[in-house]
Amino acid sequence: DGVGLLDREAIETVSADAWPEIRDADELHDALLTLISLPPEPQWQRWLDELERDRRAAVHTRGGKPFWVAAERVELANEARETLRGWLDSTGPVTAPALAERLAFPPEDVEIALAALEAEGQILRGQFTPGVTELEWCNRRILARIHRATLRRLRREIEPVSTADLHRFFCRWQHVAPGSQLHGEDGLLQIVRQLQGYEMPAAAWESEVLRRRVANYQPALLDRLCLSGEVRWGRLSPRASGLSSRAVRPTRVAPVSFFLRDDAEWLLAAGGGATPLTPAAQDVLGALESRGACFFADLTRASGRLPSEVEDALWELTAAGLVTADGFENLRSLLDPKRRRGEGRGRNARPRHAAGRWALLRNAPAETAGVDVERFAVQLLARWGVLFRDLLARETLAPPWRDLLLVLRRMEARGEIRGGRFADGFVGEQFAMPEALEITMRPAPAPMK
Repeated sequence: DGVGLLDREAIETVSADAWPEIRDADELHDALLTLISLPPEPQWQRWLDELERDRRAAVHTRGGKPFWVAAERVELANEARETLRGWLDSTGPVTAPALAERLAFPPEDVEIALAALEAEGQILRGQFTPGVTELEWCNRRILARIHRATLRRLRREIEPVSTADLHRFFCRWQHVAPGSQLHGEDGLLQIVRQLQGYEMPAAAWESEVLRRRVANYQPALLDRLCLSGEVRWGRLSPRASGLSSRAVRPTRVAPVSFFLRDDAEWLLAAGGGATPLTPAAQDVLGALESRGACFFADLTRASGRLPSEVEDALWELTAAGLVTADGFENLRSLLDPKRRRGEGRGRNARPRHAAGRWALLRNAPAETAGVDVERFAVQLLARWGVLFRDLLARETLAPPWRDLLLVLRRMEARGEIRGGRFADGFVGEQFAMPEALEITMRPAPAPMK
């Protein structure tokens, strides 16, 4: 589709290398064995004459044009398929009309021969050369060489920056640096889209993450996005296996993530798992499973537990990645000890009656769905701009780097992202969004969290 056009210089270089090296009559004969038919070339005329005298080659006429043919290939001189096979083994991308004109075959014969070679897996069709709008054909081996040469050239264009420069870039990319913050509800939605799937302690999201990225941040912005259904929250990652025999002990550092409702399916598929629960948590979970989404008061009645027990159970289920709520206000009421005791004034005096309902985070076992590696790769690139293995250290949901690497290489091959060495001090392959490379990495004083 033109997204991954090859480098013209790489095409010319590889095409020249693929063409037979002809320095004497024997090398010309070898070339005729591959090409089947060769239009007379003035610079090779003396060797053609020598081959004809030795009965190793002959002149064949096709479409009113003369062609030199090796004696061993005379019976194939009119075979478009074999002739095109030899030519495409020795040239770069070429159109069907160009082949028909050069080799004097009827256009319909060329089309049939190309389709047959494509069915064998010998050649590929596409748009490969910049500026050429017609369909081109190329031997897959030649195309792979051109592709590798194109990637090498693109990677050489990039000069790696220092670790400090990379850190400043991350601050701008994630809207932490002064002047890069976003504004309002739309800006917050963009931040959620960039950070979705990244887990942070529940108590740190608003104070340490969102306030630094959204100018004049107000909790009401997040509440509106959650209550409207655009944004959801919850713990996505499975618990560590070492805790599998004990119930969750909820704390303020329990990890949660925000994510768009439209992306919930593939993000939820990456986490989950069985978790032991206290009796109170089991009762509350059973109520949600049987009744569906419930307000706090409904859960208290349905579970037969005291309000304080329901609060502890909800916090336990939240930390276990089993429940969520319509709004983030539900979680704030659990995080704030004063609110849970009914202390404070105004909205802070409402300990348990948040506006939203509590509900199951997952409606089906996460194990039934596979991890979408390509979507994770796209998400990680959107989050970081420049991606390499060391950045996965705190990505609790990310697939193994070896799986991501296959997808990232394919994306580079399609021309969607760039590969190379963009930052010093890190091992392994690195990949970047094209937009990231356009950002000038100027010094910025803001630290990033």
